[in-house]
Amino acid sequence: MAKSTNAFTCTACGASHKKWAGRCDACGAWNTIVEEAPLSQGPGRGLGAHKGRPVPLSGLATTEAPPPRHLAGMDELDRVLGGGLVPGSAVLVGGDPGIGKSTLLLQGAAAFARRGLNAVYISGEEASAQVRMRAQRLGLADAPVRLGAETNLRDILTTLDAERPDLAIIDSVQTLWSDQVEAAPGSVAQVRAAAHELVTFAKRKGVAIFLVGHVTKEGQIAGPRVVEHMVDTVIYFEGERGHQFRILRSVKNRFGPADEIGVFEMTGSGLAEVANPSALFLSERGQPVPGSAVFAGIEGTRPVLTEVQALVAPSTLASPRRTVVGLDSGRVSTILAVLEARCGIPFTGLDVFLNVAGGMRVNEPAADLAIAGALLSAREDSALPPDAVLFGEISLSGALRPVAQAENRLKEAQKLGFSQAILPDSQKVEGAGGMGINRIADLTGFAGEVFGAG
Repeated sequence: MAKSTNAFTCTACGASHKKWAGRCDACGAWNTIVEEAPLSQGPGRGLGAHKGRPVPLSGLATTEAPPPRHLAGMDELDRVLGGGLVPGSAVLVGGDPGIGKSTLLLQGAAAFARRGLNAVYISGEEASAQVRMRAQRLGLADAPVRLGAETNLRDILTTLDAERPDLAIIDSVQTLWSDQVEAAPGSVAQVRAAAHELVTFAKRKGVAIFLVGHVTKEGQIAGPRVVEHMVDTVIYFEGERGHQFRILRSVKNRFGPADEIGVFEMTGSGLAEVANPSALFLSERGQPVPGSAVFAGIEGTRPVLTEVQALVAPSTLASPRRTVVGLDSGRVSTILAVLEARCGIPFTGLDVFLNVAGGMRVNEPAADLAIAGALLSAREDSALPPDAVLFGEISLSGALRPVAQAENRLKEAQKLGFSQAILPDSQKVEGAGGMGINRIADLTGFAGEVFGAG
């Protein structure tokens, strides 16, 4: 006879028994033991016959206060974190080598420490003397930040458990190794184990942890993708080596808006905050020249104006070059195809170069109209109106589609002295604030009305 795999459970206390009995040995209740099927009846052992404890459930309505936040006093950093640092949160920071991740986090640790937080900085890539030299160069030698250099995960967790800091910075997670994993530091197994232990420690002890992560050639954080799912916030520190601007961009945030950006300027004394990035990105605009268009974009919750620059020149190559910096190259190719197929404006035999001034990266579809405007301006050698901003999405049929938050875009443009806007005909705008609105139905009308092309 086949042996039954059913379990006997006490309905009063939940204790499991191998066989039925009239009285529960755990709680002493009578006639409360019932026979139940195991959790899994499928092939293999599954979860077995014994059940776990029930999880308490609650409704969606709650009176709990939002989590408390600690402000660093660095407005750009606080903005990207969603309004401040949440205790017990885990933040993963990625960026290219030498972009300034360690500088940013050392300045952030000093800012939090000066506001009363107990901050610990653990470096696995540099010696303590190197970090102290950087702190002296940045003018942070007097900040109450405690420093350590270690890569042994067990020793780091023991130290954090003994010190009980409010904030811990681990630079970087790829250098850590656990004696429970038989793999080299930086391997997938080691990175996963280190991230899991540190995130679990942060949740259990209420310690906010920053993890620095290396990036691959494609710009993604190295290691298993599961590390990004473990943490609460994922932040990328971006920028071009040849530009002084640095963009701190959140791509995931459980405690605030994603896609928020903070703008910094790299100086000899560290990173300086940029309170008005639109004015900075447009600071070098002089007389109107062909190939320049100003795009009114939205980054997170903040409107940002950037300059899209284009250069179109005859090509001597069989396959003309398409060089794009700061924009999605696939999107640019689509706009070129729409211009040729729907508007009859060919770019065959022409080299096309596109750039976003200041090292900014724009991913919004709303930038389509500004890209098309810069391309047409460069091709026709005709400058756009210097006081005009553009935004709108281009469909494959050549029609212009409306975008979100038009009012915020126009307010930012008017604040910087722009007096007119070119946007889709179907765009709803409430309160343009005295700006002149030029509505365009499709890309053919835009090319004919503004440039006399098509």
